[in-house]
Amino acid sequence: MLVTSLSFGIRAGILGQLGVEFHLSGQELAIITGTAFWGFPLAVVIGGFIVDVIGMKRLLVAAFVLHLLGIVLTVSTPYFSSGFWPLFISTLFIGMANGTVEAACNPLVATIFPDNKTTKLNHFHLWFPGGIVVGTLLVFLFNEIGLGWQVQVATMIIPTLIYGYLFLKLDFPVTERVAAGVSTSQMYRSIGSPLFIFMFICMFGTAITELFTNQWVDILLKNVTSYGILILALTAGVQVLGRAMAGPIVHRMSPAGVLLASAMLSALGLYLMGSVSGSMLFVAAIIFGMGITYFWPTMLGFVSENIPESGALGMNLMGGAGMFAVSLYTIFMGGFYDNIIAKNLPAGASLDAYRSAAAGTAEATAFSQAQAVAGPEIINVTLVIPMVLIVAFGGLFFYMKGKRKQTLQTA
Repeated sequence: MLVTSLSFGIRAGILGQLGVEFHLSGQELAIITGTAFWGFPLAVVIGGFIVDVIGMKRLLVAAFVLHLLGIVLTVSTPYFSSGFWPLFISTLFIGMANGTVEAACNPLVATIFPDNKTTKLNHFHLWFPGGIVVGTLLVFLFNEIGLGWQVQVATMIIPTLIYGYLFLKLDFPVTERVAAGVSTSQMYRSIGSPLFIFMFICMFGTAITELFTNQWVDILLKNVTSYGILILALTAGVQVLGRAMAGPIVHRMSPAGVLLASAMLSALGLYLMGSVSGSMLFVAAIIFGMGITYFWPTMLGFVSENIPESGALGMNLMGGAGMFAVSLYTIFMGGFYDNIIAKNLPAGASLDAYRSAAAGTAEATAFSQAQAVAGPEIINVTLVIPMVLIVAFGGLFFYMKGKRKQTLQTA
């Protein structure tokens, strides 16, 4: 999970540099970024269908190989005639590696901790924001001392080699569904239940709210604050602390209650990020971080606890749904971002010429001003998603409360 999140944090930090060095438009950057998000669901869904058959260890070996290939190809990008395709393919490899990690490790956590799934999935996923903190601070530090983006990406090779070595030595259990003797037909029936379909759809919104915003925050707020990458680190730091304390919070509020509170805080945080400036952006980042902290692992834990027959496939379909939604949303918003910038530049202006203009020129100033308008506008459009989630999770909370009351009365 640390390697998965390092790839996310470092890519978020170097995205602007890659755009300038390889003359990539906002839409091209969005397509490259989105590749990680659709490579992930491709791998996690395939992994969900085969993990019960081939086992979790083989999936993690595949993740190791894909991570290594993706990192090496990314570092080698300047040696190709075009930057777009090497970055596209290497990001796809890394996205598939990240999805394969989830496909193996989510059911592994559920298998090892069958009576405490939501809390332990939060503890495991603590290392996603944890890696983002490490990755973004590495980017900030390396930029300050003048080390290029290739060195930043190459740092991921170290934890990749470590996890590959460690997992090759271990024996793995069978998945929880296989151990419990739940049939394949039962598993497929469970993922067709109304509750699973509802959570599957909600996963689109929770993933977009968290991952799209975090991946693009440095670009969206680049000309609102010079510390966009530190805002991402702060948000991720809040997530680390929150997930570390997940146990008492989840048990006190229930997973449905946690999801409702998360949607409310996410909406407030996004609203502030799109409307304030200066030091208040750090306050907005803390509130937003509190909101997105429990989204991903609690969604998976809720499904695993309340629809246990869905097994590894159920959790992996949820993860795949979230990442696929982020990939489509990212590509769409990349084009929307370019259009907003174009509208705020002189008529007929070349986006690439203005983007690549030397600092201090009239073109560079105009482009910065256009970015300062475009970023908050994208954030304000995204705000609609957690607003819808407040309604959805409010309904889920009262549905689960009624269901619990009914169960107690029956007992």
